[in-house]
Amino acid sequence: MAAAEAHPQPSGLLSIGQVLARLQGDFTDLSPSKLRFLEEQGLITPARTKSGYRKFSQEHIERLRLILTLQRDHYLPLKVIAEVLEEVDRGRDPVIPGAAQRNVSSILAPKRVLSAEELRRATGASPRFLGEAIAAGLLPPAEVFPHDAVAQLTSLLELAARGITPRHLRPLRVAAEREAELIDHAVSSRGVKSGTPLGAEDSLELAGHLDTVRSGVLRRRISGA
Repeated sequence: MAAAEAHPQPSGLLSIGQVLARLQGDFTDLSPSKLRFLEEQGLITPARTKSGYRKFSQEHIERLRLILTLQRDHYLPLKVIAEVLEEVDRGRDPVIPGAAQRNVSSILAPKRVLSAEELRRATGASPRFLGEAIAAGLLPPAEVFPHDAVAQLTSLLELAARGITPRHLRPLRVAAEREAELIDHAVSSRGVKSGTPLGAEDSLELAGHLDTVRSGVLRRRISGA
C-alpha cells in the first residue's frame, strides 16, 4: 500500500499524503486532520475509493489553495469562505470580502512573468523603446517582467505615438513614488506594519482612493471645469 501511495494514481487523483506534499510548502499548518475538518465543514468533497480512501483531483487542490489563502491572508472565517465558494461554484468571480477591488480569480490565476523578448513581442516595442521606459523608471530594470507590464508598455507606446515619450513621464514616476511614501506613512500611523497582509490590503485600498481623486482632478483640468 505504501508503494502505491508514492505516486499519483492512473486516474490522476492524489492521496492525502500527496496533497500535503504539494501544499505544505505554502501552508505549513496543513495536516490530515485539517483536511478532514474542511471536508466535515462541507468546503471540499474529495472522491472516495471502494476502500474508503480519500482521493483529490487538481480541482480539489486549487479549491484548497483558495480556502487556505482566504484563511491565512484575509483572515476570513469558514462561514464567509463557504459563501465565497458558493459564488465560485455558480461560475462567478466574487470580490474577496475586506479586500478592495480584489477578486477570487487573483488567487486562482497563476502568476506569470515575461522575458524582455516576450514583452517586446507582445507589444511590438523595440529594444530601444523598452530601454527608455526602464531608464525613465516606468518599468522595473529586471530580466523578467510581471504580466501587467504588457498593458503598461502598450500604453506607453500609444502615448509616444502622440508625442508623450517615456522621458516626458519621469515626473509621473516621481509623483507615484511620493504617493507610495504618503501611503506608507498613513498605514504605519495606524499601527499597521508594512509587508503584512493587512498592511498590503490597507495600502491597496488607499491607492485606489488616490487613483479616484487623481482621475477626477485630471478630468476637470482637461474639461476646464
